[in-house]
Amino acid sequence: MALNCATIRTRSVVSALTFFVALWGFALSITRYSIPEEMEEGSFVANLASDLGLDVRSLLERNAKLDVIHSKNYLDINKDTGELVIREKMDRESICMTKTTSCFLKMDVILSNPVRIFNIELEILDINDNAPVFRRKTMHLDVSEATPPGERFSLTNAVDADVGANSVKTYYLSESKYFSIDIQTGSDGSKYVDLVLNGKLDREEHAIHNLILTAVDGGVPPRSGTASIIINVLDINDKAPTFSQPVFAVNVSENSPVGTVVMTLNATDLDEGTNAQLIYSYTLYTSEKTQELFSLDPQSGEIKVKGVIDYEESQSFEMYIQAQDRGANPLSGHCKVMVYVTDLNDNYPEVTIKSLKRSVAEDVSVGTLIAVVSVSDRDSGDNGAIDLHLNQQEALPFRLSKSSEGYFELLVSKPLDREVKGKYDIKLIVTDRGFPTLSENETITLEILDINDNAPMFSQSFYTIHVMENNSPGALLTSLSAHDPDLNENQYLVYFIMEKEIVNMSMSMLFSINPENGDLYGLKTFDYEREKEFLFHIEARDSGVPPLSSNVTVHIVILDQNDNTPLIVSPWRAHGSVVEEVIPRSTEKGHLVAKVVAVDADSEQNARVTYQLLQISDSTLFSLDQYNGEIRTTRMFSYRDPRQQRLVVVAKDNGQPALSATVTIKISTVEHAMTFLETTELPLEYEVFTNLNLYLVIGLGAVSFLLLITILVIIVLKCQKPKPKAIKMPPANRNSLISQRSSTIADSTLISSDAYWYSLFLAETRKGKVVVRQPIIPKGAGYFVSSIPRSIGPSETTDSRASTLEQQPRREQR
Repeated sequence: MALNCATIRTRSVVSALTFFVALWGFALSITRYSIPEEMEEGSFVANLASDLGLDVRSLLERNAKLDVIHSKNYLDINKDTGELVIREKMDRESICMTKTTSCFLKMDVILSNPVRIFNIELEILDINDNAPVFRRKTMHLDVSEATPPGERFSLTNAVDADVGANSVKTYYLSESKYFSIDIQTGSDGSKYVDLVLNGKLDREEHAIHNLILTAVDGGVPPRSGTASIIINVLDINDKAPTFSQPVFAVNVSENSPVGTVVMTLNATDLDEGTNAQLIYSYTLYTSEKTQELFSLDPQSGEIKVKGVIDYEESQSFEMYIQAQDRGANPLSGHCKVMVYVTDLNDNYPEVTIKSLKRSVAEDVSVGTLIAVVSVSDRDSGDNGAIDLHLNQQEALPFRLSKSSEGYFELLVSKPLDREVKGKYDIKLIVTDRGFPTLSENETITLEILDINDNAPMFSQSFYTIHVMENNSPGALLTSLSAHDPDLNENQYLVYFIMEKEIVNMSMSMLFSINPENGDLYGLKTFDYEREKEFLFHIEARDSGVPPLSSNVTVHIVILDQNDNTPLIVSPWRAHGSVVEEVIPRSTEKGHLVAKVVAVDADSEQNARVTYQLLQISDSTLFSLDQYNGEIRTTRMFSYRDPRQQRLVVVAKDNGQPALSATVTIKISTVEHAMTFLETTELPLEYEVFTNLNLYLVIGLGAVSFLLLITILVIIVLKCQKPKPKAIKMPPANRNSLISQRSSTIADSTLISSDAYWYSLFLAETRKGKVVVRQPIIPKGAGYFVSSIPRSIGPSETTDSRASTLEQQPRREQR
């Protein structure tokens, strides 16, 4: 509204001037306008064409232009409307640098054709667009805490670019109980301010005061500006150094290295500067020993270790310390430091052997005292609490028993056995309970003395020794060794044969053993056909007191050698003679001509006899069974066949090397022969016996008689023989004439060591009927005849009736 009123007034003036110009023509005239500063661009100022009395079209035709004098052109003429408008926003404070109440901008409006100039003055009115500003945003003041109240301090005043009522009007100070301000007005209306001290300052309580000074102008709305006042209170030495507490307690570990910081004292002095610089020192109340072990830094108050601290010598230390400032009149404070030494586990526990047995016998009783030991530790608490134990890496037959405080007894806890372990290294380990745990050990060497508590032991309880017959007398059969884990004379062994008689013959006559090393020798040559095995005991005895012994059973098995040639017992013949057989020429194919029977005194494969034709007149006429020795015809005789045939049969055993015997059989053929009944067996007439067969019958009777006498003698000897005490032995003796065999000889072969004396009587008929006559033999006499052709089954005694040879009782001669 104020601006509009001014504009209306100005227009009235302009109208009057226009009338004056119209009267005077080219007379000089000035046109004035008033506008506030900071108007926006394009704002209307005045209608220049109307105010100057010009036609709007003439402004364009006469090239009207605006010339601003000594200033930037902030205005422009709109030639279409004749209006004067704002070209650029104007700042009164920029245009009128001097701080005056009025500000004019002078310009000319120039027209051409004809030239005409109009003078225009534009007054720029001030608005409150600037806030008060302090020349110094921060003001620093140093005020001694000894300054009395009422002292005044000048402050920098604020300035405002605006003028008149828009300039600085007053000042305000932030709240403070120590300071206030005093405002004064200058001759030019400027406002000045002073800072006034209202109370006594205490730097230690409030060293710095931060105040805010605010300047406010008189504009509507008012504007303001602020400045910061920092008041530094200067110190005087009015405070003594103080410690946070009168007594300090600190712990330090013993054996702390030199230079270890125990603690750092930090006394405080509320003063500053040299008044607050402190020097630390021991007072006279601190002992010299303490000062030797601990150092005190006078500048930092740091207490360090400078000697060896040993808990075992001293558990605590007292220090009396003062802190003094460096003021003109120095002040000091005092404190007491209690240093408590913390015990470290720095002493190893000790174990001492008070009493010791270096050796004990292995038969000592459980609970026997071996050693007395004592343990100790210089440390305290858990560091001095100790435990004693044995090395647990191996199970030891010992234990520890606490007898009194710090004393232990080492006792035997289990029976000792020197053969298991002859020496013990008993490690006693003593450990404390500190952290880290410290330990010490002591080793006791205990030797176990031997006693004769172990009998000799053979590696096996039964020895079977195979000896080939025909051995050399005195030959080494085997070596028997026993072991005795005892020592010295308790392990020296002596070997001997436990006596046992066999048919009035002592074992020591058959065998001998070396008493020192257990070598067993045979003292005679053994014959398998007479002795097949021996069973006896050998004893090993140590030299301890009393002596201990053990025995082992020895079974000597005689092995058979092929040392007996097969003996042909059938057909019987005198030494070197030829066996003659007579058969009719009408004999059918497959007729049994003769049977060769051979016996071998050996056993098993050495006694297995097979038969072969060594020589034969006509190989197409006869065949020989290699297993049973039967000679049979392979075809009927023809008129071309000679009347006499010659066969050489060889009986060979299966030994290595094989042994053999031969028999020559001469076979004669006749035209006629005696005939027997086919369905029954008839007794032979005297006429069928030849001289050879008669000799066989006589020999068979004599042999049977001798055999019966022998069996009776053996039975009597067996009844008189004492029974074995330990192991049942088979009835084998070296003088027996009876051979017990379990051979697996095939074929119908007579197998016996006494078969030489057994003969077969073969009677030959035209039909091939063979009658065997034998003497009456007591049942169970022990002759063995294999009766299963080509078999490996067990032998059968002569009681069997399944033989291929028929057995008939002897018949009386007619």
